[in-house]
Amino acid sequence: MNRVATWLIPTLLLAISACSPDQAAQLLETAQFEERQTNRAHAKELYEQIVHQYPDSPAAKIARTRLTALADKP
Repeated sequence: MNRVATWLIPTLLLAISACSPDQAAQLLETAQFEERQTNRAHAKELYEQIVHQYPDSPAAKIARTRLTALADKP
């Protein structure tokens, strides 16, 4: 039983941290980097991922704004 708890607790903590708002901020930072590198297609994918996975986060608000701006660019 102790071996199961030793494995289960870190796994659960890792899973919880992967869904944190910090993940949204990290994705946003990556999307902004991709946009600066003129990789608009990948930036758009990342912005869409942020909006889908973290719709109520501050990063999602920024991502929506950037998606609108990217849609307006040729």
